[in-house]
Amino acid sequence: MVDQAQVLNDAIRKATTTRHVFVSPSALAFLSDAVRAAGSSSPMIIADQNTMEAAGRGALVILEQAGLSPDVPIILEAAPRVKPNASLARDIAMVIKEREALPVAVGSGVINDLTKYAAELAGMPYVCVATAASMDGYAASGSALLDDGFKRTLDCAPPISIVADLNVIARAPSRMAGWGYGDLAGKIVAGADWKLADMLGEEAINPEPFALVQDNIRGWLSQPGAIGRGNPAALGDLVNGLLVSGFAMQAHGNSRPASGAEHLISHVWEMERLTYQGEPAAHGACVGIGTVAILALYEWFLAQDISEEVIAQANGATSSPEQIEAEIAAAFPDRHIADSARTEMRIKLEPAARRAERLVTLAADWPALREELRRYCVSPDELEAWLHAAGAAAHPGDLGVPLAKLATEYRRARLIRRRFTVLDLLDDLGWLDRGIAALMADDGFWGRRAKGQGRRAAPA
Repeated sequence: MVDQAQVLNDAIRKATTTRHVFVSPSALAFLSDAVRAAGSSSPMIIADQNTMEAAGRGALVILEQAGLSPDVPIILEAAPRVKPNASLARDIAMVIKEREALPVAVGSGVINDLTKYAAELAGMPYVCVATAASMDGYAASGSALLDDGFKRTLDCAPPISIVADLNVIARAPSRMAGWGYGDLAGKIVAGADWKLADMLGEEAINPEPFALVQDNIRGWLSQPGAIGRGNPAALGDLVNGLLVSGFAMQAHGNSRPASGAEHLISHVWEMERLTYQGEPAAHGACVGIGTVAILALYEWFLAQDISEEVIAQANGATSSPEQIEAEIAAAFPDRHIADSARTEMRIKLEPAARRAERLVTLAADWPALREELRRYCVSPDELEAWLHAAGAAAHPGDLGVPLAKLATEYRRARLIRRRFTVLDLLDDLGWLDRGIAALMADDGFWGRRAKGQGRRAAPA
C-alpha cells in the first residue's frame, strides 16, 4: 500500500517555492509557524464570509495568541459566491502592498487564486489556509481567473506555506469534496493527453511531475464511497492527492501535469458563467463531467483502426485557418473571448508542417500508441460510477447542460488553448465530428444515457 504521506513529502521536496505544509487534524495551530517562516509579523487574512466563519476567526485568535499583529482582514462579499475576476485580485494587491501585510488566503479555489495573483502583483509571498478538499490549486503555480471575460491561467508563484486542517475540511459542505474528487479525476485525461502529445512529438513529458500524478492517481481515486460518506481518512488522502497534483504543476511550471481536454470543457463553461440552481457551476463539477466526456471520446477513438489509407484520406480533412476563424466567430459571441481564442489557435497552428508529421507517426506507431494510451485511460462507465459514489457530478444534466450543448463543447473546447490534446488529433484526422456523432447516437455513450440506459450522478 502506498504511503500517501511519503508521496506528499517527496512532492514538497521537488517544489520550487512552497517550503512548509501542515496537513493534519488541528493543523490550524501551526499557522503562526507558517507566517513566521514567511518572514512576517503582520499577516492579513483574505476570506469570504463563509470561510471567515469556517477558519478565519480561529486563525485570527491563533495569530494574536502567538504575539503576531494581524491586520484588519479583507472579507470579500458576493452572492452567491465570490467571482474569480482578475480585476478583484488587482484591487486586493493594492491593499496588501499599501499595508505591507503578508496575505493569508483562507478559503478554497477562488479565494486562493485571487490571493495568489494579488500577492504576485504586490511582490509578496503568501500563506494558504485550505478550507475544503475542493480543488487542486492550493499548491499550484498560476491562478485561473477571468480576465476580460476569458479564463486564463495567469503567472504567479504558489504559496510559501500551506495549512490544511482536516477538522476544518471535514466540516465543509459534502458537495465540495465531490468537486475535489472531480478535479482529481481529470488527471486521468491529463495523463493520456500528455502521453499522446509526447508520442506525437508535440510536448515532451517531464518525467518527475508526470510520475508524481500518474503513479498515484488510481490510488487517490480508489475510495469514492468513503469520500461520499465523508470518511476522515479518505478525505485526508483526497487532500494529499490534490496537494501533490498542485506540486507537480509547481515543479513543471504550468498545469500540463494536471490538465488536459477535460479542463478545456470546464473552462468554456466557466468563461460563459454557467450557473446551476442559481449558483456558479463549481470548477470540480465541470471537470468531472468533462473527464467523463473526454474518456468517452478516447474510448471511441481507441477502438478505431488507423492505417496509411486512413492517413491519406485525412489529407485536407483538418480545419483550415479560414474554417477555424469562422468557427471561433460563431462559437464565441463575446469579442474578448473570441480574440483570445484567435491568439491561442494562431500559436497552436503556427508549425503547420507538424500536422503531416504527426499523422505519419500516428500511422506508423498506432498499435503501440493505442496500447500505451489504454494504460492511462479508464472506461467512462467506470469513472462515472466512481464519481456517482463520491457524490460528484458526472453527467451534463447534473449542471443543467443539455446533451446537444455538450456536443458543441467538444469542438469549442479545443479553440481556447494552445495545448495539444486528443481533440486536436481528431481534428487532424477529420474525425472530430464523426466521434461526437458516434457518442450522441442512440447506441453511443451519451445516446444510451439519454434513453435512461446509463448511470446518472447525484446533482452537483
